[in-house]
Amino acid sequence: MSLRTRIAAVAGLAVAVAVVLAAVVVYVAVRSDLRGQVDSSLRQRAAGLVGAPPPGALGANDNGPAGTAQTLPPGGPGGRAGDAPPRLPSSVAPARFGGPSGYVQFIDPTGAVDVPSGQGTSPTIAPDSAERTIAASGHGELLADRTVHGTHLRVLTLGAGPHGAVMVALPLTTVDRELSHILLILVLVGVAGIALAALLGALVARTALRPIARFTRRTEQLTGDPDLSRRLQVSGRDELARLAASFNATLEQLERSVGAQRHLIADAGHELRTPIASLRANIQVLQEAGRLTPEDREALRRDIIDELDELTALVSDVVELARGSRGALAMDDVRLDQIVADAVERTRRRCDLRFEVALQPTLVHGAGERINRAVANLLDNARKWSPPGGVVEVRLSDGVLAVRDHGPGFQAADLPRVFERFYRADSARGLPGSGLGLAIVRQAAEAHHGYVRAENAPGGGALIAASFGVPLPTPAGVSGPLVAPGL
Repeated sequence: MSLRTRIAAVAGLAVAVAVVLAAVVVYVAVRSDLRGQVDSSLRQRAAGLVGAPPPGALGANDNGPAGTAQTLPPGGPGGRAGDAPPRLPSSVAPARFGGPSGYVQFIDPTGAVDVPSGQGTSPTIAPDSAERTIAASGHGELLADRTVHGTHLRVLTLGAGPHGAVMVALPLTTVDRELSHILLILVLVGVAGIALAALLGALVARTALRPIARFTRRTEQLTGDPDLSRRLQVSGRDELARLAASFNATLEQLERSVGAQRHLIADAGHELRTPIASLRANIQVLQEAGRLTPEDREALRRDIIDELDELTALVSDVVELARGSRGALAMDDVRLDQIVADAVERTRRRCDLRFEVALQPTLVHGAGERINRAVANLLDNARKWSPPGGVVEVRLSDGVLAVRDHGPGFQAADLPRVFERFYRADSARGLPGSGLGLAIVRQAAEAHHGYVRAENAPGGGALIAASFGVPLPTPAGVSGPLVAPGL
C-alpha cells in the first residue's frame, strides 16, 4: 500500500469514526427525548388515576373535564376524618383533547387484575412479579417495555396505596417509526460523509505528497544517472522544504567527498609516476650491469632501495588518507605523552637534532596507531626543515601537542594550504616526501574530534599545534610532567 493510499485511508477512517460517533450521539439523544415524553405522559395519567373520586361523586362537567382524576379529602366529599380513602374508578373516560389517554388497568394487593370499563376490548396486560410487588406494597414505580399482540408498549406501574397499583400503557409505534426514519437518515448521511471524506483525503494526500513524489523521482534519477551537481528545488519553510534542503546538503557533501576521492586518485597516480619511472630506468640500467663499475653498481643499488622506500611510504600515505577522517577506529584510552616520547626517541636516533621536550601526562580516548602516525609526521616535518644541529621544541599541555622547529618557517602564500593533500611549497620541491604528511595529521586530528593549526613562531621557525580530542582525567598514580630522558 502506497503512502498516499495510507494517508487517504487514515483520513477517511478518522472522519468515519467521527461521523459514526456523532450519529450515535444524535440517535441516543432523540430516542431519549421521545421516550422521555412518553414516560412523562404516563406519569401524568397515572397520577390522576391514583387520586380519582368514587363513581358519581363528581360528574364529567362538575369540577373538571371527563377522564381527569380529582383528589378527594379523606372520608369522601364531606371530608370527615377517619373515613376510608377514595377507591379507584371503575370506569375510565378518555382524557381531554391533547392529554395522555392510553390503556389503564388496576392490580389489587392480591395480584388480581381489574380492567375499568370505557376502554373497548383492549387485551389485558399480565403483570410480572415486580409489578405484583408494587401492588402488594401500595407504593413504588416501574417503567418497562412490553409487546402485547404485536404492539410495542411503554408500561408504567404506580403504587396506589391500599388499593394496589395502577398500570398505564401507551403504544410506542409512532416513536419507533420516527426513530427508524432518523436512523435511516443518519446512515445515509454517514455513508455520504465517509465517501466525501475518503475523496477529500485522497485529494489532500495527493497535494501534500506532491513534493515527496518529486523527491522520489529525483532520487531515482540519481540511481540511474548519478549527477551529483543537480539539486532539488526548495520552496517554503515546512517539513518538506527542510527535507529537500537536507537532501541537497547530503548531495553537496557527497559531491565534495567524491571529488576529493577523485583528486586523491589523480594526485596519487601523478605522484606514483616519478618513483615508478625512476625504478624502471634503474632496472633497465641493471640489465647492463656488466658495463658498470662497482661504485656505479653500488650507487644504483642504493638509488633503487631509496626509490622503493619512497614508493612504499607514498602508498602507505595514500592508503591512510583513503580511510577518511571518519573511518573505522579501534578506540581505546591511550597515553598521548608516552606516544609522543616514543616518537621523539625514534626521530632523534635518525638525525643529529636536539629535542627540548616537556610533556604533561595526558590520557585521551582514541586510536593509538593513527595518533602515533600523526605525531611521527609532525616530528618528521620539523626534522626535515630544521638546520643541521638545530633544536626542535616539543610541548604537550592541556591535551594540545605543539611542535616547533627553527627553520625558515612558512611562506605567507603557503600557510593556508599546508594541510592539503599533495601540496608542496616551492622550497620543498627538492626535498623527499609526497606532500601527504601534514594532511594525515589533520585527518587524524579530525577523526578524534580535535584540530590542527599551523603558524610561524615568534623568532622564526614553524609552529604546528594538534589536538586529538578532549583529554580524560589523569590516571591515579601519574603526576608531574614526563620528559623523555637524554633528549
